[in-house]
Amino acid sequence: MVLKVINAALILFAVFMGLKQGWAMVNGKPEMLEMFEKWNFNKTGVMVNGLITMVSAVFILFPRTFLLGNFLMGAGILMIICLQLLNKDLKGAAIELPFLALNLLIIYFQYPLAKTT
Repeated sequence: MVLKVINAALILFAVFMGLKQGWAMVNGKPEMLEMFEKWNFNKTGVMVNGLITMVSAVFILFPRTFLLGNFLMGAGILMIICLQLLNKDLKGAAIELPFLALNLLIIYFQYPLAKTT
């Protein structure tokens, strides 16, 4: 029971962060545009990436799309890590690692409200 509560809290945190970062990308916050400009993303590309991030965050909330949402969010984080490493920005890549680990941990614990038989 305690594990389910912890997992639910982790899920809520991941969803909050996904929506927050996705919203920042969709709105074209200068920090986001600056970060993605290093990798030749234009404003539309950043916006599309933000929409995918927000959709994946919402997908995590529902049992049927839980796994897909986590994989989409993890893929987005992994893309950012790879792009950081291409620019030899180890600090930037290291900052993203806990968020990737969070999605993998949530997948491991599974959906907390699923019926167990």
